[in-house]
Amino acid sequence: MRRPWRPWLAVLAVLAGVGGLAALLATAAWRLGRTRPAEETLPTARMSVAVALRAPDTRGFARALAPRPFLFPADHGSHPDYRTEWWYYTGNLAARDGRRFGFQLTFFRTALAPGPPAGAAGAAAPAGGRTSAWATRQVWFAHFAVTDAAGHRFLAYERWERQALGLAGAEAQPFRVWVGPWSAAAAGPEVAGTPPMHLAAGAAEAAIDLVLTTTLPPVPQGDRGLSPKSAEPGNASYYYSLPRLTAAGTLRLGAEQLPVTGQAWMDREWSTSSLAAGEVGWDWFGLQLDDGWELMLYRLRRRRVLRAAPAVAEADPASLATLIAPDGRTTLVPLAAVRFTATDAWTSPASHARYPSGWHLTLPGAGPTAFDLTVRPLIADQELRVSFRYWEGAVAASGTHGGRSVTARGYVELTGYGDAATPAAATSAAGR
Repeated sequence: MRRPWRPWLAVLAVLAGVGGLAALLATAAWRLGRTRPAEETLPTARMSVAVALRAPDTRGFARALAPRPFLFPADHGSHPDYRTEWWYYTGNLAARDGRRFGFQLTFFRTALAPGPPAGAAGAAAPAGGRTSAWATRQVWFAHFAVTDAAGHRFLAYERWERQALGLAGAEAQPFRVWVGPWSAAAAGPEVAGTPPMHLAAGAAEAAIDLVLTTTLPPVPQGDRGLSPKSAEPGNASYYYSLPRLTAAGTLRLGAEQLPVTGQAWMDREWSTSSLAAGEVGWDWFGLQLDDGWELMLYRLRRRRVLRAAPAVAEADPASLATLIAPDGRTTLVPLAAVRFTATDAWTSPASHARYPSGWHLTLPGAGPTAFDLTVRPLIADQELRVSFRYWEGAVAASGTHGGRSVTARGYVELTGYGDAATPAAATSAAGR
């Protein structure tokens, strides 16, 4: 929905690339942290994900420097000493008539400024010593999207709030994270440190009301939960996943209420800086194989400039593939060992960004670490045209795992495509 401040907001987004990100977030929260229809979204502002996650000024914030034990349920809650964090839910659902759907519900927190040191005078003040009930150092936003495969529809929405007056926040026990009326909250007693989670989000054309359950404890990603994004110390996140959640509930499309079941995936990360200079975005895959295994893979793309040739993308050595066994054990594989090839491409008619749209992923060998998978999006257009423009969509896969035939459902996220000076999507092989 258009608003009269759209050009002004776009200017602020450009300033984000030179240090104006905090101003953009604060302004968006002030403008949109008001009573409004749930389906309202921020106008597309061309904010770069890579710029937002480089965090050139890390002073006053904690950084992810070494592995640390996860503590549950505490780590399901917020970590305000770090600049950014997110609670990321994606899933594939089926209705009783066989129709297929995907959903995404993500909650983001970002700090406008670090808090005062523990025990310092004025530490209880919400922001800069100010005592207004509206004052805050924390801005929250959430993305909600639904893919209707049979109807060839993709619906995406965004909400922004400040962490003040109960408008947004996160609590560890009982678990709850919310941005306005959109929320994920505990729906029963904990199992292995994680409660069932009730997801609720809605807009005029779509809504979900789902309960997600798991029987396994959270899976630490990377080095015991430390997930490096480049060779520079501190360019990392603390990262764990709930990679196989059983989902059940209802999906509303327009006036149609559909009982649905399926599987979901939750990712949790917090950090102060992630991407290094020269890294332009990433390709992330979360695939749930029908033999009980999961594959998580991310390719961190960095720009490589060839003399007398345009910039092309190559994978940062920190890129990683992780195989997760049915009992939660993980096997880490450097992405350099994986043959990663885009098989098709799609150009957004709205943003003109060109994305890969189909992949062939192969890890040669024998045994449970070997796989050969062809991945296809349920529909090509799953681009979120919100303040951060990116492609996040439901996919299906087929091929072999450990020498046996498998199929898979999952999600893929593509960021940095179409940003200024970013190489266009093209058929490529990473790390070779």
